[in-house]
Amino acid sequence: MTDFTGNWNRTSWEGDYDGVLRDLNVGMLKRQAEKMIAVEHHIIQDGDKMSVKVITTGGNSDKHQEYTVGGSFTDRCISGTFYEVTTEWDGGKIKETHKDERSTTHYMDSYTIVRELRDKDTMVLHFNSPKDQRCCLIYKKM
Repeated sequence: MTDFTGNWNRTSWEGDYDGVLRDLNVGMLKRQAEKMIAVEHHIIQDGDKMSVKVITTGGNSDKHQEYTVGGSFTDRCISGTFYEVTTEWDGGKIKETHKDERSTTHYMDSYTIVRELRDKDTMVLHFNSPKDQRCCLIYKKM
């Protein structure tokens, strides 16, 4: 089982990050700010139990998620929309499917994030938006 425990600092992204955020109904000013702020993930993992603290520059959008892989939890997207998140192991990766709680359809109102370790010092979050825009956020171990 992959262990994501550690403190991770976002260093870059690959792909259309702006397109993913736009698909999630994030306004232009928030999209620009999101690309400029520093983001850290502080993760403690105990088997399937995950504790993920997301810390941002200025602390304006810090959040703490606790969940068990294979279960679900509620999360708030940068747009302010609440999503029901289901999680599962996909080999050594954790796949999160975020579905808009107000949604009656699956395709247009959900997106996925896949968390993986590229190597022992690099964590990647793969985003796939409702309209199939894709990007990867790259984090380095601190």
